[in-house]
Amino acid sequence: MNYIYDKKDWPRMTWDYERLAGQLAGVRHRQGRLIGRMEGLGFSLRNEAVLQTLTEDVLKSNEIEGEKLDRDQVRSSIARRLGLDIGGLVTVDRHVEGVVEMMLDATGHYADPLTEERLFSWHAALFPTGRSGMTRIAVGRWRDKQSDPMQVVSGPIGREKVHYQAPEAKRIPGEMHAFLKWLNGPQSIDPVLAAGLAHLWFVTIHPFEDGNGRIARAIADMALARSENSSQRFYSMSGQIRMEQDAYYDMLEKTQKGGLDITLWQDWFLGCLDRAIEGSEQILAGIFRMARFWEAHGRKPFNDRQRAIINRLFDDFEGKLTSSKWAKLAKCSQDTALRDIDDLVKRGVLVKEPGGGRSTSYSLAAI
Repeated sequence: MNYIYDKKDWPRMTWDYERLAGQLAGVRHRQGRLIGRMEGLGFSLRNEAVLQTLTEDVLKSNEIEGEKLDRDQVRSSIARRLGLDIGGLVTVDRHVEGVVEMMLDATGHYADPLTEERLFSWHAALFPTGRSGMTRIAVGRWRDKQSDPMQVVSGPIGREKVHYQAPEAKRIPGEMHAFLKWLNGPQSIDPVLAAGLAHLWFVTIHPFEDGNGRIARAIADMALARSENSSQRFYSMSGQIRMEQDAYYDMLEKTQKGGLDITLWQDWFLGCLDRAIEGSEQILAGIFRMARFWEAHGRKPFNDRQRAIINRLFDDFEGKLTSSKWAKLAKCSQDTALRDIDDLVKRGVLVKEPGGGRSTSYSLAAI
């Protein structure tokens, strides 16, 4: 089976710019509108939007690989690293810290060159124990010939289907040198198209034993941050890819088994990005509700615990708000939690849900 990297002129990939021009212009316009809308919010609300978006991006990028991370741990790790006071921080395990560290380095330092050493650091952060599951892998370095053939397969043992076979390990140093030279050099193409190309190019080389998909998506996020000249993320490309996972893998396989014209891949990437930006409305809906809330209540006195918990209610809050959950999140006594809640109920900020007794729960009053 011949793959795209077997073609004579690899890695000189091309696409039909005229076919993509209209869609590219639409994506660029949508990017600009979203950024402009977010700039209209205050500093704290923008930070909350970034926190929600990055949390979603980390969770969904790992879900694509079949790994479910703890949302509270991811959120706490991101908040701590960004210096945000969200209340109710939880203990975070090494693996989650590593995944978050990679993503924040990619987007927070988007303008810095991507080097071999930086990639090795990302890879080591993803696999702090030196294992993928129960299997020991080469960490913080390119895969070697012992990993050949490096295949992407599906199906039960004995009846596997090979979707893709990556270049032999001996080719990786040269392939990665060419990739990094292009990525760090002057670009003659639109940065959004460069993000699509970077994603495809890296995942096609498949330089590591594991983690290639997550790192490819981090590289794409870094390139998209470059396209916006901003480290603040307000949409989740990984979240959209997760929703379109089957189409994502189908398009990768079709492209990697095809020729050097990658128009179909770039068309799909632009469409996915467009839908990700459109879908940010759902992710950020709570932020805009929060903005309306503080416009209505901003002049009223709230203590720090009340402000922190109210903001949490706008961020995909799981379960019902009870006095015991308040005490846990605010790290205060049950009596203090009840006083905080009773104060907000009397002022019409919170309302009691139907029911009562020890399981009394509360929600925000309609604005």
